[in-house]
Amino acid sequence: MFINRTLQSTIERVSKIFQVILLSGMRQIGKNTLFELLEGDGRTYVSLDNLEARALAQSKPELFIQRYRPPVMIAEIQYAPELFTYIKNYADKDKYRQKALFLLTSSLKTKQLQHIQEGLAGRMVTLAMLGLSFKEIANRAEEVQPYRPSSTELLEKKMVLPLQLYDLYRLIFNGSFPQVIAIKGRKEFYNAYLQSYIERDVRDFYDISNKIKFYNFIRAVAVRTGNLLNYSELSRDADIDLRTAKTWLTILERSGMVKLLYPYPSDNAKRMVKTPKLYFLDTGLCAHLAGIDTVQMLEASYLTHSILKTYAFCEILKSYWHNGLERNLYFYRDNDQKEIDFLIETGGKLYPIDVKKTVVPTQNEINNFKILKKLQKPIGQGAILCLTSEYVSLSEDVNAEPIWDIA
Repeated sequence: MFINRTLQSTIERVSKIFQVILLSGMRQIGKNTLFELLEGDGRTYVSLDNLEARALAQSKPELFIQRYRPPVMIAEIQYAPELFTYIKNYADKDKYRQKALFLLTSSLKTKQLQHIQEGLAGRMVTLAMLGLSFKEIANRAEEVQPYRPSSTELLEKKMVLPLQLYDLYRLIFNGSFPQVIAIKGRKEFYNAYLQSYIERDVRDFYDISNKIKFYNFIRAVAVRTGNLLNYSELSRDADIDLRTAKTWLTILERSGMVKLLYPYPSDNAKRMVKTPKLYFLDTGLCAHLAGIDTVQMLEASYLTHSILKTYAFCEILKSYWHNGLERNLYFYRDNDQKEIDFLIETGGKLYPIDVKKTVVPTQNEINNFKILKKLQKPIGQGAILCLTSEYVSLSEDVNAEPIWDIA
């Protein structure tokens, strides 16, 4: 089953500007499939998961480039950073080419790749990819725009696919991997995925002797999605020391499995917390790791609110990343336990967003946004993402928006 992706038009656009495109993200979210759509230009394909190709790339990178001459697509480039000297040479020689010479994918952001990106500044663009968004699943990929709370003129917007509570949590329960959406066998897929991830990506790049403890660590991270990061709890639950917990979380970040969301930095709010929040980047995998086996269990579980926030966080990220954009995204929380889930900073303003498992938000939830005045920054339109089936004006500057219609 083919699903249109928002990122496709972004790749087509940047391929006319940059000689090298690096697409990063978790395995099996569709990176290679997306690049293969550009193969009409006679591009060859090689994956460094193939041990023969990897050995050649690592030991004789110049011969590798001669054998797989550009334009070429190279999957899992993290295995052979030796290639980048020759990639750079090609890019320098053909800087005015109207299509990308090298399409590269990576399932792991290593330090070497970060240094290489700096060396190819102006020639290479790095795009981040997540799983399927709701609109992609609904065959509305072309509608996805970078998310910002809706202004009042959009309140009459009609919903195309309003969801019931069960349908929303089924979407969250399944997650965003294309293979899970296309076929049955969700539990089997996630079991195989985790085994492959630990045995291949983690083992190949990091010296982790106890795979069971590492798996338990991932589970400890999953059940804390949407919450403040606490290394002591993570290390306790995985039976590891604090230093190891910090190292292992970095591994999960570099492999695109989790992302840290930081509190808004402000000198005007001395009483704000400084600890980041931890978010899993696929709700289906998160629920699987938490041992939740049905949609009903997820909706009624202790994770119900935090995984709803995780879903919203992922959808907001997709709206930017899949359009080739980055955005300053934060949260607010002070020592009085007053909190706003997300703050989008753009155009010199802060746009506050809260996520609620309710159809009609209360007045107290609307008034919560007033605490942002202490930041002494212009505040834009606010939104409460919730279970409403339509856009509703709650106050002059806060609207209720359907959580499944983000972007």
